Amino acid sequence: MIRFPRDPSEAVAALRQGGVARAGGTDLTELRHHGLHRGDVVDLSLVDGLDRIEQTEDGGLSVGALVTLRDLAADPRIRGSYPGLAATANGLATPQIRAQATLGGSLLQDVRCWYYRSDQFRCLKKGGASCLARAGDHHDHAPVDLGPCMAPHPSTMALPLLAMGARVTVQGAEDRDLAGLLGDGSDARTTHTLPPGALLTHVVLPPPQVGSRAAYHRTIQRSRAEWPLVEAFVQLDAPGGVIREARVTLGGIANRPLRVKAVEAALVGLPIGADPSRALAVFASWKAQKPATETRLALVSVTVADTLALAAGATPAAALPGGTP
Repeated sequence: MIRFPRDPSEAVAALRQGGVARAGGTDLTELRHHGLHRGDVVDLSLVDGLDRIEQTEDGGLSVGALVTLRDLAADPRIRGSYPGLAATANGLATPQIRAQATLGGSLLQDVRCWYYRSDQFRCLKKGGASCLARAGDHHDHAPVDLGPCMAPHPSTMALPLLAMGARVTVQGAEDRDLAGLLGDGSDARTTHTLPPGALLTHVVLPPPQVGSRAAYHRTIQRSRAEWPLVEAFVQLDAPGGVIREARVTLGGIANRPLRVKAVEAALVGLPIGADPSRALAVFASWKAQKPATETRLALVSVTVADTLALAAGATPAAALPGGTP
């Protein structure tokens, strides 16, 4: 049965009866095809107010969970005040998916692990005894070991929102910031902390920082270009051309997006556009948890350096002749 609630309270009531929320449906359709979700579908398309972007009292923006990534990237308020967020929304997946996928769905989507998605395996995420990727095929899995599941966290949109200090409003549970929504990765069963029956309704952006610079960049392989090997988001507050504050987040390399505070601290005081190699030296001490993931980890410094170059208004090395493909 497909239910069509008209308001958040009605949606929560349907979810608490065992229904599964459907926003854009780009991931849920595949999960149900593989038998990973069954039962009623709670279609959110008619829930009033979740597809709008509105200004908050403090000068920020409240983005409804049903706002598509295409509309988020094209909104003039987002492009003008949060250009890094717009660039991220415009830089993931494919145009067809961005036209359908929603901001809320992007934050709450499930991992792309082939063991999890196959009906031939019972992995830790599905109630099994272990993460099958650890002893099996883990070439495209997380090189940084932060928990029981090796699958990289799938949400690109979490990177800028984590760096910006965004919050989410929730119907049926407590509101929380992005770090609180993503959790610590210790629960292999889920990519977020929302309890069953709760509904993410809005993402609240803080007031924009005047004069800040931000950029998003991903390193991909051509055969699986939809999903990054490594992705990075950088936000810099650099009055007078000198970095006063930096926010650096990474995706694709761990079971949750990472904010790298050691790199942020090392960037403070550098002229914007300066050689960041000393600041990025912290990555040299990172060790891949499995040999097959060493290449992914080696791409972290390159990806962050290219993202910093974009934030400074320069051409990233990967776009130059001889750069990293």
